Amino acid sequence: MAAALGAWLGWFVAVPFFVLAAFFTFFFRDPDRHAPAALSAAAVLSPADGRVLVAGAPTSDAAPPGSWKQISIFLSPMDVHVNRVPVAGRVTRVLLTRGRFLPAYHNDAATVNERSEIWIDHAGQTIVARQIVGILARRVVCRLQGGETVEAGQRFGVMKFGSRMDVFVPDDAEITVRVGQSVRGGETVIAVLHSA
Repeated sequence: MAAALGAWLGWFVAVPFFVLAAFFTFFFRDPDRHAPAALSAAAVLSPADGRVLVAGAPTSDAAPPGSWKQISIFLSPMDVHVNRVPVAGRVTRVLLTRGRFLPAYHNDAATVNERSEIWIDHAGQTIVARQIVGILARRVVCRLQGGETVEAGQRFGVMKFGSRMDVFVPDDAEITVRVGQSVRGGETVIAVLHSA
């Protein structure tokens, strides 16, 4: 009797840990991605998987100083959370800002939540990618440093448990995605620069 109870409790205790391990394995998956064939140097790739929240004029005070267009991508816990470089070029700065943990889809998340901001000089044009934590995502990992040379589609970090990625492109760029569209990091072209 005691042996049967021990075996039953063993399975009962093990199942939640198995489910949790399976979820973490799924969440932190890192599939290979391939940019479109004959990718134009003017193309800006999506740095993350998810659903487009903003595609056009910047929202509120979210944009860095200057004239920009904004693409915001919301990552649910079911999306791949590995982040990829949107354009080739040289990293000119990487900034980490401590902050709050509002839901990532909230309009104010871009200005008050904890975030990492990467500035890339791409043939004389600046592209800014911003990793933003959400209510569940409490940490962003950015492996880039100022002065590095990067390639479009290169892995550069990860956001944990639901988050948001904002990309700012020059205001003369053409946005090629729409609000509500699903995008794939390293594969979907989200904008085309006027000149590159």
